[in-house]
Amino acid sequence: METYHSNMARRWVLSLQREGRIIRQGNHNKKVHIFRYVTESTFDSYMWQLIENKQKFISQIMTSKAPVRSCEDVDEAALSYAEVKALATGNPAVKEKMALDVDVAKLKLLKANHMNNQYRLEDDIARNFPQQIAKLTEIIDSYKADIAHFSEHKITDPEQFSMEISGKVFTEKKEAGAALLAVCKDIKSVDAAMDIGSYQGFNMRIQFDSWSKEFILSVKHESVAKVRLGADALGNITRINNLLESYPEKLAEAEQRLETVQEQLANAKAEVGKPFPKEEELNQKLERLSELNALLNMDEREDTEAEQPESKEKEERPAHGSIHEKLQIYKEKSQRESETGRETRKRDFGLE
Repeated sequence: METYHSNMARRWVLSLQREGRIIRQGNHNKKVHIFRYVTESTFDSYMWQLIENKQKFISQIMTSKAPVRSCEDVDEAALSYAEVKALATGNPAVKEKMALDVDVAKLKLLKANHMNNQYRLEDDIARNFPQQIAKLTEIIDSYKADIAHFSEHKITDPEQFSMEISGKVFTEKKEAGAALLAVCKDIKSVDAAMDIGSYQGFNMRIQFDSWSKEFILSVKHESVAKVRLGADALGNITRINNLLESYPEKLAEAEQRLETVQEQLANAKAEVGKPFPKEEELNQKLERLSELNALLNMDEREDTEAEQPESKEKEERPAHGSIHEKLQIYKEKSQRESETGRETRKRDFGLE
C-alpha cells in the first residue's frame, strides 16, 4: 500500500483528490490499489516534478534526514506565453530551462541564507559573545563574593536570629515577619524600591510590582536576588532564607551558561569564513541556464524574422474590398450627390 502525505494529495489536481475517498478513515477495505496514469510528452512531467520538489521539502522538515536551517516551499512556476508555446511543441530545452530555474532559485536562496549566517557569526564573534562572556563573568564573581559573605554572616544558631527593619532590630522571626508586612502596607509609591534594613549581612529593599500586584523583596551584597513576599509573616522569613541558600545553585547555573557561550564562540570561529558548499553547482547551473536562454532567444528571433517579410508584404499590398475602402467610397459618392443636388436646385430657382 502506497504511503504519502495527505496534504500533498489535497494540493494536487482533482484526479488525485479522489484518493482521499480510498485511504481516509472509515474505509473498511484491508488493502487497496492506486493506479496513476501519466501521459508521455505532456505537461504531466512538469506537475510531477513540482510534487517531487514539494516532497523533498517536506521530508527535510518532518524527518531528521538532511537537516537544514531554513526551507522554502516550491510553488507553481509562472509560465510565459513563449514557454507554454514551446511546451506545446515539445521543445526539450524549455523543460530543462524550467527545471534549472527552480534549482537556481533554491540554490540562490540557500546561498543568501549562508551569507546571512556568516554575517551573524561575524557579529556574534565581534560583539555579542564577548559581551555575554563579560557579563556572565561579572555575575559569577559577584555570586562567589556573596557566597563567601553569606558564610561569614550566616546565622547558624536559630536562637540567635536577628533582622534589622526600619532601624529596629528584631530577634524573633514572627515579629520580624510582622514588621515586614507593616512596611509593605506603608508603601505609597508604585514600582519604587525602598530600603528597609538588613539581614545576615545583606541589604534589603521592597517595592510593589504593579504588573503582578505583589511585593518584591531584594537582597544585595555584590549581586541582587529577589523574592516575592506573601501574606504569612513566618513564611516570608523562610522565603528570604531559601533565597540566600540558593546562591551556590545560581553560581552553578551562571557557570554553565558561561561554558555554553564559550562553546558557541568556538563553534562560530570554526564556521565563519567557510564558502558556500554548493557554489560550484550554482555556477554550473547558471552557465547552463544562460546557454538555454540564448538558445531560446535565438529560436524566437528566427521565428520573428520569418514572420517579418510576410508582415511587410501585407502592409505593402492594398487591402482591396476592405470595409474601410467601401466606407470611403460611399462617403465620396454621398458628397458628390449632395453637391449635384444643390446645383440642380439653384438652377430650378433661377439662382444661377
